Amino acid sequence: MGAAEDTKVRSVLAALTLLSLLSHTDGIAQGPGAPRPVLAPGPKSAGRHHRLKRGWIWKQLFVPEEDPTPRVIGQLKSDSDRGEFGIQYILSGEGAGDAFEIDEYSGEIRTLKKLDREEKAFYVLQAQAINRFSKEPEEPQSEFIIKVQDINDNAPQFHNQPYVASVPEMSPTGTTVVQVTATDADDPMFGNNAKLIYSILQGEPYFSVEPKTGIIVTSWPDMDREAKEQYLVVVQVKDMLGLSGGYSTSATVSVSLSDINDNGPIFQHHLYAFAIPEDAEVGTTVGRVKADDADVGVNAKMNYSLQVDLEENATFTVHTDPLTQEGVVLLAKPLDYETKRRYVMVVEAVNEEVDARFLPPDEFSDRTTLKIMVDDVDEPPVFLSPLYEWKVAENAAAGIAVGVVSARDTDAANEAIRYSFDKHKEVAKSFRIDPHNGTVTLTKQLDRETFAWHNVTIVAKESTQKRLSSSVLASIKVLDINDNAPQLAGRYQPFICEGTQAGELIQLLSATDPDEPSEGHHFYFSMVPDKHINPNFTIRDNQDNTAGIVARRSTFTRRERSRHLLPVVVTDSGSPALSSTTTLTVSVCSCQPVGHCPSGGVEALALSMGVSPQTFVTLLVGLLLAAASSVLTLLLWRRRLKQKKARKKASELELPDTVSQKVLYYAQVGGPGRNPGWDSGRAPGRAPGQAPGQAQGLPVVPLRPHPRRRERRLAREEVRASIRMSLRESHLVGPEDDVFRQFILDRLDEADADPCTPPFDYLTAYAYEGSGSSAGSLSSLESESGERPASGLKSPWARLSPWNGGGEEDTVF
Repeated sequence: MGAAEDTKVRSVLAALTLLSLLSHTDGIAQGPGAPRPVLAPGPKSAGRHHRLKRGWIWKQLFVPEEDPTPRVIGQLKSDSDRGEFGIQYILSGEGAGDAFEIDEYSGEIRTLKKLDREEKAFYVLQAQAINRFSKEPEEPQSEFIIKVQDINDNAPQFHNQPYVASVPEMSPTGTTVVQVTATDADDPMFGNNAKLIYSILQGEPYFSVEPKTGIIVTSWPDMDREAKEQYLVVVQVKDMLGLSGGYSTSATVSVSLSDINDNGPIFQHHLYAFAIPEDAEVGTTVGRVKADDADVGVNAKMNYSLQVDLEENATFTVHTDPLTQEGVVLLAKPLDYETKRRYVMVVEAVNEEVDARFLPPDEFSDRTTLKIMVDDVDEPPVFLSPLYEWKVAENAAAGIAVGVVSARDTDAANEAIRYSFDKHKEVAKSFRIDPHNGTVTLTKQLDRETFAWHNVTIVAKESTQKRLSSSVLASIKVLDINDNAPQLAGRYQPFICEGTQAGELIQLLSATDPDEPSEGHHFYFSMVPDKHINPNFTIRDNQDNTAGIVARRSTFTRRERSRHLLPVVVTDSGSPALSSTTTLTVSVCSCQPVGHCPSGGVEALALSMGVSPQTFVTLLVGLLLAAASSVLTLLLWRRRLKQKKARKKASELELPDTVSQKVLYYAQVGGPGRNPGWDSGRAPGRAPGQAPGQAQGLPVVPLRPHPRRRERRLAREEVRASIRMSLRESHLVGPEDDVFRQFILDRLDEADADPCTPPFDYLTAYAYEGSGSSAGSLSSLESESGERPASGLKSPWARLSPWNGGGEEDTVF
């Protein structure tokens, strides 16, 4: 139990003592069972009140921990107890009945089991004294504490294990490394049970520990991390101040020496030699140099530099690799074996962080020699310019020199150079190059409006056996000359309304010119010079490269003249100036109030063909009728071909032996599928005058003679399409619609007139009446799952043999 817990116990005990004292003082009530004060007059003080003093008789209770023997640890007794066993003692509170019990007659308190102070240091209980006869309390309920006395039964324990610590290398003696802390569960206020002391078992003479605080300090000066970095220290703690009979525990502390910058960089070699070919690209790695530093981390970081003259320093550079701390030497400028073949430089490595406490500043750096040899490489020719750009006029004659290219062999041999065009460039057909001196000339005149620029690739090749080559791009700009006449910007089709007034604008004109003068385009618009002024129109130049056609009079009518021809002259501002003449056709039309000419397009097209608009419309209608007739003829031919195939297929169907191939049986009198339409004469093939109710014999209905049949019969595909359309339209349009009603009547007429079609009246009635038709699915066309009748056709609904048992094509609609 700790000091705070012990202090709490002491406070409770003091409070109980104070309450006990107060309960025996004058004027304090004794509780619900306390006797009232008794007035006892005395000889000297008559009339004074004498209170009877009552109270508990008990002593402080203690019990040693871990004692397994039950024993009496104390007794509670009231001062009203005369030993007659008339008072009953009752114990309640913490541990009552479990850890403690009380003798109800004597008030003795006994232990029932061994107690652990570290589990519970004290118990708060309540005691009562009750009269056995009246069951009234003799004393008020009182609270007291049983304290568990400590014994040394717990070993000290270290916290926050494992311990890991670090201390800078070269630290002076006595530098704090880490503090280890142990605690003991025993009572620190009772003897030496929890008095701890620390000592070192392993780690001397480098480290020591303060006995009372557990602080580990260095005890060896100038420990070097580069010599030994890790140390293992074992610390022991004992209770009882280290006396015999106490408990002890040990803990391990891992101590590492952290690095300080007490070492400088040292190069592994005094000379580094590298070789590089002269055609190496800029940025190529020449080699790596390395200086070793015994330190780690930031203390081992270093920077490399080249200490050479200005020229060599510009040819190569060095930088530090952050991962390996190596110096990487890079090529900074192109090399030329013929100019310089060897470079000698000094590389220096310097620490980034310098600590003058341990080394002088000059020992934080080191130098080495770097020698770089340039290897000779046979190189291709080099052009004197990386890009050539020339200009030539588009009217320049063939043979004119455009420009000259020049290349040389940079090797010591200085071989002769031959020039040529890239064979894969089509544009090279307009030019020729001298293979010896590189002069480029024209082979034909150029047209700027076709190609304003020509990009020619010129190849320079050595005449040696290796025939190394290089190429360069020559861009030739074609200068413009005024060699194209301007044209109107579009195919204008102006029109003028019959009600146009004089001075009104009819059409706005603009022009284009493929030439590109340096000062920009400027066009002039005019009419063709004539002896007489045009009485109908004039052209007004707006001086902004546009012009307008303006009416000169107000008497334009279609009856007088339907079109007018107006020549327009457009002239550019080139030197010499060029011009073009375009004749526009101005149509006269009867415009709507807003000025729109509704038939202007047709009239313009008719006029362009040299015919009147009426004649043009007639020809157009004739062509459309001829095209429609051709389409209808083709469709009719295809339809007859399908009908012929259908008849051929139907003739191959075999009828049952019990049914004549020239008659069809359909219904029986009184059958469930009787249809008024059938009885009224719509049934196909029924003989005139035959009663519809002939039941037993199923009257024979002969077909009409074959020559009288209609030449055009509906194919089965058309019948199915009609049925599907009827079913669809019955839901969408309804039988009240006139168009739909007429369609159904036409289908019924076709069914009555053509005996080769299936019984159609019930399905047609169903399509006419909609989904609510009483016919429902009783039509024989949908009786696909019905069984064939026996001989004599006794079934009231017999499917016709051509459709009974047919293929899938004959039964699906």
